Amino acid sequence: MAEEREKKKLTVLQLLPALESGGVERGTLEVAQALVEHGHRALVISAGGRLVAPLTEIGAEHFAWPIGEKKIKTLLLVGKLRKFLLEHKVDILHARSRIPAWIAWLAWRGMNPATRPSFVTTVHGMYGVNRYSRIMTQGERVIAVSNTVRDYILREYPDTLPWRIQVIHRGVDDRAYPHGWKPDPVWQQAFFSQFPQATGKQLLTLPGRITRLKGHEDFIELIARLKRRGLPVHGLIVGGASSSKQRYLHKLRYRVRSMGLAADISFTGQRDDLKNILAISSLVLSLSTQPESFGRTTLEALRLGVPTAGYDHGGVGEILRAIYPAGLLPLDDIGAATQSISTLLLQPSPVPAGDFFPLHNMLSQTLELYEQLARTPRR
Repeated sequence: MAEEREKKKLTVLQLLPALESGGVERGTLEVAQALVEHGHRALVISAGGRLVAPLTEIGAEHFAWPIGEKKIKTLLLVGKLRKFLLEHKVDILHARSRIPAWIAWLAWRGMNPATRPSFVTTVHGMYGVNRYSRIMTQGERVIAVSNTVRDYILREYPDTLPWRIQVIHRGVDDRAYPHGWKPDPVWQQAFFSQFPQATGKQLLTLPGRITRLKGHEDFIELIARLKRRGLPVHGLIVGGASSSKQRYLHKLRYRVRSMGLAADISFTGQRDDLKNILAISSLVLSLSTQPESFGRTTLEALRLGVPTAGYDHGGVGEILRAIYPAGLLPLDDIGAATQSISTLLLQPSPVPAGDFFPLHNMLSQTLELYEQLARTPRR
């Protein structure tokens, strides 16, 4: 009987606001695929987006609900979700964002404790500390995507029981990001045709959406200082701006022009070929002024063998200390950061090859957690 229970096929429901792009969304797809490959049923509720098609192609099921909207009417989904959990016989309820977590928790707490699903949350970011964000620490198990996040939870929400927190580092697939990989010449020719001023230069890439937290102003200042040193660099700002960030994007463009850097910095906008851009870069940068919870793009660049530098805090500092300490930059010292980057460009330290933070670890640990919870008697 115990053996049969261990082999039980699970129904796992993941909740997140939408499936457009980003690390949370990619992680949702990766976990869903692993579930399907192991014979489990993978369900996802979100408002939808361009990643729905690849999600359903791998055999997962998607249900389009406006579960991430910050509106009072979203509370109407509580009863609907409770009914959904019963009808689909969900074993694991996994919330990956705050509004969906509130809806999930309100639905879950109103169910019979002996038969309701296990409730899991993942803390993907270091949110503002308040009652609204506290919900992410209320899972029966709380996944922290790095040691940095675990420390944040214990520091800011000290009533969280440490044994409930499990660190499961996010990971990268070594098959998708092989060391030394380069995009084909046809793509490179097309890219440099689109951005001719980058041709023949040492490319410094700052990936990330356009927001004040991602360090774009520091990046512009670094490019200016490196140009003054005579280094043949070209900056690539890779990432889109939401409608609410258009004004800030205009401000950044104006700053580039006013500093005489229009020929030295390109704004690429949102790209679906970030991997290719990382691979042709001389240096990838992470300059977030607030600590990142993990820093997946930093890891992707390093797995490709591309030198990567970032401020020494948060998840990015955690990754760099483990793989490429030469890339650690001092926070709030642009002069010292410029010197470190100059050294990396003139005398680059090779990035070691290795299966650092592998995706299969993240997936196996997540599935093991689900299976462990499913085996644990409900109270």
